[in-house]
Amino acid sequence: MRGRRVLATLAALGLTMINTAACTPTATDADSLVKRADARGHLTIGTRFDQPGISQRTLDGRLVGFDVDVATYVAKELGVAPGDITWRETATSSREADLASNSVDLIVATYSITEKRRQQVTFAGPYFETGQDLLVRTQSTDITGPESLNGKRLCSTTNTTSAEQVRDRFARQTELVEYPRYPECVSALLAGQVDAVTTDGVILAGYAAEQPELLRVVGTQFAPEHYGIGLRKGDTEAQRAVNDALRKMISSGEWTRAFNANIGPSGYPLPTPPQVTEQ
Repeated sequence: MRGRRVLATLAALGLTMINTAACTPTATDADSLVKRADARGHLTIGTRFDQPGISQRTLDGRLVGFDVDVATYVAKELGVAPGDITWRETATSSREADLASNSVDLIVATYSITEKRRQQVTFAGPYFETGQDLLVRTQSTDITGPESLNGKRLCSTTNTTSAEQVRDRFARQTELVEYPRYPECVSALLAGQVDAVTTDGVILAGYAAEQPELLRVVGTQFAPEHYGIGLRKGDTEAQRAVNDALRKMISSGEWTRAFNANIGPSGYPLPTPPQVTEQ
């Protein structure tokens, strides 16, 4: 009798292990982005939908911008055609979680490389370098840089450190205002509810280009930013492959073409292409 109970217990245990294994991600799921792209012929890419010149969804539903062109080029080098890309909007506050949860395969979304983020994400790149700047109303001649923001209301998005950096480093009497998205900051600026918006200069240039008679970028860049492509933590195979794709995009002239087509119209000066390195 006891032997039968043992056999029954072992059988039940074996069934449990089989069921558990069925719920556990397969080796393919855990493999590098390179292998997933090859196996599926499809990628889900996280980007922003609200950054003119960088990545913006148009009224007819298309997604256009420099980041979109970079992501499309990288996907092509990984064997994935443009029509086989699913674009998913990713917010500043959710990028790490989106990668960790497999909601996206990679992120190309003005994603600045920082030591803190490297603890959760493997980065390829950088693929673009810029610096923090200020967006103001055209008539605001008294704002000439971050040092002139004492007593002013400064807007940035939730879960970024841009505005805090201005207050901590340049103007301690700055009043900080946060909104979930930059378009909301820009609307507040136009309505006179804030005095300036801060983020990377190349992003602000896109908003200024949409309403040049009302908005301008101050043009005093500070706090350099290096944009990287976010990958799942530890995926060094994908990091090497994506870096190779970025180097090819730069050397072939496609990087410059993408910049001129998307960012050039804003008046933002063409920067020197970055040196792509293993992060």
